[in-house]
Amino acid sequence: MSEGGRDAASGRYVVTLVIDLPITKPDALEVISFVADGEVEHRGTAHPRVSIAPGVWAEVQIPRFADPPPLAIDVCSDASIEEAAHAADRLAEALVRVGWTVRRPRAGEG
Repeated sequence: MSEGGRDAASGRYVVTLVIDLPITKPDALEVISFVADGEVEHRGTAHPRVSIAPGVWAEVQIPRFADPPPLAIDVCSDASIEEAAHAADRLAEALVRVGWTVRRPRAGEG
């Protein structure tokens, strides 16, 4: 488990987006899938993710032990931090268009 009481992302390079919504992990994955025109992979497992670009995926990390939001969306890439950051920016813009408030974590958060 990483800092902040949530699972660690599975990618080598990770950019985290923070969402202050009371939403379940499956519902968040569905919205990400919709706005990114991607597919939820590993549905029904402990580690589902959404493919959002070739070699880039998003994972939803929820608070543990009934903590309130925020939840985190980790945008992962095994290629580069630049690739993850570019995909995270595109995903954030798409989520804002459907009414979500998206921010980057503050130091020590997430």
